[in-house]
Amino acid sequence: MSSTLDTPHPGPSEPGTPHRVPAPSDTSALAVLRTPQTARVLAASLLGRIPLGAAPLALLVFARETMTLTLAGLLVGAYTAGMAVGQPLLGRLADRWRQPPVMWLGVAVSTAGFALVAAGLARPLTVLAAVLAGLGAPPFEACLRVLWRDLLPEKQVHTAYTLDTATQEIIFVAGPVLTLGAVGVAGPTGGLAAAALCQAVGTAWFTTAPAVRRWRGVPAVRHWAGPLRAGRLGVILGALVLVGAGIGSVAVAATGYAEASGGRSWAGWLLAAQAVGALAGGLLYVRSATARRHGTLPRAAAVMALGYLPLLLTPDPPVMLALMALSGLALPPLLTITFVTIDQVAPDGTAAEAFAWAATAFSVGSAAGSALTGPLLDHTGNVTAGFAIAPVAVALACGILALTGRPGNRTSEDRSG
Repeated sequence: MSSTLDTPHPGPSEPGTPHRVPAPSDTSALAVLRTPQTARVLAASLLGRIPLGAAPLALLVFARETMTLTLAGLLVGAYTAGMAVGQPLLGRLADRWRQPPVMWLGVAVSTAGFALVAAGLARPLTVLAAVLAGLGAPPFEACLRVLWRDLLPEKQVHTAYTLDTATQEIIFVAGPVLTLGAVGVAGPTGGLAAAALCQAVGTAWFTTAPAVRRWRGVPAVRHWAGPLRAGRLGVILGALVLVGAGIGSVAVAATGYAEASGGRSWAGWLLAAQAVGALAGGLLYVRSATARRHGTLPRAAAVMALGYLPLLLTPDPPVMLALMALSGLALPPLLTITFVTIDQVAPDGTAAEAFAWAATAFSVGSAAGSALTGPLLDHTGNVTAGFAIAPVAVALACGILALTGRPGNRTSEDRSG
């Protein structure tokens, strides 16, 4: 894969010395975070990814000053569409080049997009500017995940993926808070400026890490389809679209539930409870050797689908908070196994792009789930119907993964395409 564990490269001391990491027996989260550079690149990537949680709300707040809700939603959709296209493209560049120049190229494009949105241009140009802001969003997820095998021994890589997916929930709690604070201080453009600043500072912190500057993609025969030529990766990406649809549908359904319960503020608390549940699920998964040993993608998807079923009861808000937390528990284990599997099946020299495609598949599914749930709630007026999409979508993902076999063993076909 994209690891340089077994290939010589210039290290911080003696040029050409192979970079190897000893193999300790401690696979706890604390042991991983104590490894040199690990905490730094994780924290820097989280800071740089704050716009994932901040930019949509910042765009909405800015647009609502002069636009209808429909046009404001279009602006958010344009940003999301830009990210869906840009992440794999930037990931491919990172595989073939180096991470720092690609990250800074993305920051320059994205910052220009945010600045043009804030400039208050004609509406078609503002939409294009939002696309630009998303198109250049630095591929932190992809670039971080290809580093783990350089920084950690094999036994700790699983824990690193889990920490990554669990702590990512912080983004979706801190992002909206940051946006509202920045808007309160600097007005409607403040949220856009805060999002651009976070990704710039995160990029500076991330790209100056020795491991990031040292990393190189694996030389390989290139193909126009990149990692998508590996059939097993396509199965995983299809399942991720369905999982993302489940996540996106719950966010909208929770908003509808809150309004039906007489308090819109409950929506934020419900989503925060789900994020806390995901964080707890990730930490529990790290501590459970049994879960890691027996975890497979179909099993993880099945557990996640079951976790969504209690939401159909739509009880009183205090109980619903607990059920939302329960529904978040299985997400980090599912994503952890997904990333480990992607690392195994992606063809040589395509790791960063493969991880970027995973992020794109998830975001596209989330957008589709949100878009489907809104009209369903409007048409039926039944909150339970909104919560029904998630278990169905994730169960379909489970079925796809189970019927196509376990994509956990990398074949020569996957390696070469």
